[in-house]
Amino acid sequence: MGLSAAQLADFDRDGFLVLEGFASPEACDALIARAAALVETFDPDSVRSVFSTTDQTRTTDDYFLSSGDKIRFFFEAEAHDEDGNMRGDKALSINKIGHALHDLDPVFDDFSRDPRLAAIAAGLGIARPLLLQSMYIFKQPRIGGEVVCHQDATFLWTEPQSVVGLWFALQDATLENGCLQALPGGHRLGLKKRFRRFPEGGVNFDVFDPTPFPDTGIVPLEVPRGTLIVLHGALPHLSGPNRSDRSRHAYALHLIDGACHYPADDWLQRDPAMPARGF
Repeated sequence: MGLSAAQLADFDRDGFLVLEGFASPEACDALIARAAALVETFDPDSVRSVFSTTDQTRTTDDYFLSSGDKIRFFFEAEAHDEDGNMRGDKALSINKIGHALHDLDPVFDDFSRDPRLAAIAAGLGIARPLLLQSMYIFKQPRIGGEVVCHQDATFLWTEPQSVVGLWFALQDATLENGCLQALPGGHRLGLKKRFRRFPEGGVNFDVFDPTPFPDTGIVPLEVPRGTLIVLHGALPHLSGPNRSDRSRHAYALHLIDGACHYPADDWLQRDPAMPARGF
């Protein structure tokens, strides 16, 4: 149920691993249906929080910062017009749902605590895996936002670094609808920056290396639905905007090692009454 020696070698070399056929079509459909049901309960007039990686410090608000132990909804940057009116249907305007689906919703909880995922975490040497963050990502048709090149450890910092991303394609992912793209071997370049809270309020980046990520060598990870992509926390990866007529739904889960220190100034914090749990 874990990873083979060859798969571990590939992960060590590339910083990512593609496992096609991990989730069944029925499992993908169940998550898609559950996400749709959750969106149906959301009142779009109650809050308008936008998720955008192109202007992250400006668009990060209190609604986002307090979402680490909640289920919350974030709009696409192009979902509203200049007057603040939603351009389209609510179900086609949400960028993502985050960030505690895996703890608060039974359908996502069951999917996220698959014993096969625990075996993968063990194979990667995570001593005490904790499921820290989950996101349902819609990548909406025509307005699906770009996710700029980044490293997950920038946002989910531990000492030492331990975060691993598990990204599940719930629909076919292609270049046309904004599939993941990654820099093979880029996890050995070192972390560029860290995103954290400041005592006086707000968030910003601590920059360790101001040079840009390489703009050559990045490869598209076009995969069919049901594929799991395992991502090293230091791997540079991105996804382009979706200007096609097809959505690209995905579910992302991030693990950290509970044996590592998780600082109090990391952006994602949870109520002490609801600590991160393992499998």
